[in-house]
Amino acid sequence: MTSQKPIILLIHGPNLGALGRREPSIYGFDSLQDIEDLILTLASGLNIEVKCFQSNHEGEIIDYLFEHGEKSNGIIINPGALAHYSIALADCLRSLPCAKVEVHLSNLFKREKNRQSPVTAPACDGVIMGMGKSGYHGALGFLVEHMDLAGIEQG
Repeated sequence: MTSQKPIILLIHGPNLGALGRREPSIYGFDSLQDIEDLILTLASGLNIEVKCFQSNHEGEIIDYLFEHGEKSNGIIINPGALAHYSIALADCLRSLPCAKVEVHLSNLFKREKNRQSPVTAPACDGVIMGMGKSGYHGALGFLVEHMDLAGIEQG
């Protein structure tokens, strides 16, 4: 019997394509490609497929999630600034049945007041913040554990 590889979506919101050069004192020196390469390498060793997507446009992210989210086994999302105001993204995330982890490179509670009440976080199963790119590693670990609990074969 051949089992299909589990699929995890790795989603990045506005301005995250500029990681590594955008405010490195807050977001670090790793590029988006560095983060994606880390997760792709880790997932490959676990026999998991990862689909990466980044957009500066809210609607494109929502469209992508609706197109691919129901066929995925988990979602890692860094919604960027959308975390602070996008009720539409939160509603989309709530509608998807798989486990979801929101990741923020910086600690939102050490940032400006308007960043301290994310609206998308309650639509996720977990939130990791302030750990830099290590937060993505933690999110992957959570999803793998969640998939194991759901009885999904890992290869």
